Amino acid sequence: MQRIANFFRETAREMRKVSWPKRKELTRYTITVLTTVTFFALFFAVVDLGISELIRFILE
Repeated sequence: MQRIANFFRETAREMRKVSWPKRKELTRYTITVLTTVTFFALFFAVVDLGISELIRFILE
């Protein structure tokens, strides 16, 4: 039980040392991640659709 308490105590101590991003930075990072994820989702959806149509064309 002592080891678990010590783990949480050390974890809390380390978390105080973390340099947390400011609100403006966090917003910018979030927008960047969401934009990138959306771009790649659309890109791979289009590629998947293209490959699917190509395979249908070849098999018919």
